[in-house]
Amino acid sequence: MEHNYQKSSSQHRLIILNRESMDVTGVLHVDSFDDEEVILETEQGILAIRGEELHIKQLNLEKGELAIEGLILELAYSDDKRFRDRGKGLFERLFK
Repeated sequence: MEHNYQKSSSQHRLIILNRESMDVTGVLHVDSFDDEEVILETEQGILAIRGEELHIKQLNLEKGELAIEGLILELAYSDDKRFRDRGKGLFERLFK
């Protein structure tokens, strides 16, 4: 499988605490978000986070940092940028 992401000097890291909060580094752009899904572009590809009552607690794109609160149910990565800005249909396409 070929990966299309570019390596850079910054790191991409996920820290999830009790499925209730999540810190992400290596964030390049937030494509879309609502209380059930957050889609962002990271150093390692497109990341979709699905859950309930999701809230962006902190966002600093200069540092590439994002903090989310809420019940985290699913995480999915994609290297395919066609999934950008497509909202809830992303999970259906990834898990067919």
